[in-house]
Amino acid sequence: MFGLIGCMRAAEGRRDELLAILSAQIGEMPGCKSYVIAADARDADAIWITEVWDSEADHKASLALPHVQATIAMARPLIAGFDSHVITRPVGGVI
Repeated sequence: MFGLIGCMRAAEGRRDELLAILSAQIGEMPGCKSYVIAADARDADAIWITEVWDSEADHKASLALPHVQATIAMARPLIAGFDSHVITRPVGGVI
């Protein structure tokens, strides 16, 4: 399996708007086991995204899906940047 955990920064004061776009546009993504979007509890502009995929290739392929491309286009003006991200190798848990 392939995992990603990353922190996205919303433009100041626009996190809720960005969260709404990201949450509303989630659709089926082949190979995606888990995709969790979370508001940071301490940073008013930070969003954490945690993903689990069957493979890195499935993750890369998802970026070409029409609904993913549309979400990126809608979200881009509200994204101030990206903080840290890590690649993981999930080995268990509850999905």
